[in-house]
Amino acid sequence: MQGGSVTTPFGRRSVTLGMLASQFMSRDIEPNTSVDKWKLFRALCEAKPRLGISERALSVLNALLSFYPETLLSEENGLIVFPSNTQLSLRAHGMAEATLRRHVAALVEAGLLSRRDSPNGKRYARKDGDGAIDEAFGFSLAPLLARAGEIQQIAAEMEAERLHLRKLRERLTICRRDIGKLIEVALDEGVSSDWEAIHDQYRRLVASIPRVATAATIAPILEALEMLREEIANLLELRVKIQKTSGNPDQTERHIQNSNTNSRYELEPSSRNELGAKPSSTNEPQREPMKAFPLGMVLQACPTIVDYGPGGSVGSWRDLMQAAVVVRSTLGVSQTAYEDACEVMGPENAAAVVACILERAGHINSAGGYLRDLTSRARRGEFSLGPVLMALLRARGGNERRAS
Repeated sequence: MQGGSVTTPFGRRSVTLGMLASQFMSRDIEPNTSVDKWKLFRALCEAKPRLGISERALSVLNALLSFYPETLLSEENGLIVFPSNTQLSLRAHGMAEATLRRHVAALVEAGLLSRRDSPNGKRYARKDGDGAIDEAFGFSLAPLLARAGEIQQIAAEMEAERLHLRKLRERLTICRRDIGKLIEVALDEGVSSDWEAIHDQYRRLVASIPRVATAATIAPILEALEMLREEIANLLELRVKIQKTSGNPDQTERHIQNSNTNSRYELEPSSRNELGAKPSSTNEPQREPMKAFPLGMVLQACPTIVDYGPGGSVGSWRDLMQAAVVVRSTLGVSQTAYEDACEVMGPENAAAVVACILERAGHINSAGGYLRDLTSRARRGEFSLGPVLMALLRARGGNERRAS
């Protein structure tokens, strides 16, 4: 059994206050204290970030525990293991002896292990006449047993923090999804607000999420995103109340036309017939002009078109329209198709649509036919540019996160 006196390391290894503290702590182990060594080791793996030990050091400790013959660590069973470096290296998956010694020193420094060196520095056990171990020299697991309660407490706290972080991440994911779709419906319905500034704020918050996040870093970002979601929801709630009180049939019809929440195509709104609307006729009232969106939002969603602007830049709507003429020719869109789009959508919106088509050119077989189709839909009031821009902005946001 282990003696109660203080021991110092063999040879030129010096003794430190940390080593002595581990030995003093080992004296305070309550009688009959025992713990399952493998359950304690799993708790230690959970608590390792707080205890400042590496995975390689844990591998060495795992090997040392495998030399302890009993499942329960207790003073009654003895707490000294005495494998040779060769045996320990084999149990540690062939770890080099120099590396082994370094990680053993780290375990001693962390207060999880102590040395009980023999007079000649060898590790061995001396047995009595009955064959029981009378005295052993090697590594003492007493500090590990003495700190079992502390290690298990730290492991429980780490598990609670991990669960809390997972819940925060789930809320963050839902909040991001909600904001994207609420902005999309707000743009689709023409809700009045500075949507470019709102979307910029949203992107800044998303970009501030660290790659390796903790509860402390995520919580304030989540709070800001939830406040932004509430702000957007309040704007939409106000629009709903206005629509309910106005009772305008034309407004209601436009709301039905623009509320296709099942559409899964970024540049192809569902047809009017699919939504149950009546076929267009010459007696149908003149449709309102398409809503224009800020130039900054268009360029954020469609940055490729900037290269086609005058001098390789786009600083105004005029620059964008000039770039759209160049892109129109590059994509094989006829002049008449583009002029028709300008007449129906307005020159700014037509240029923005060409920018969107350029951004999705790899997914569109015929840019000219596609533009004519969108123009036809816009003429019938079935096409809105807002969802298109939001879809491209979301796609760019996801790609930027993956690339960073």
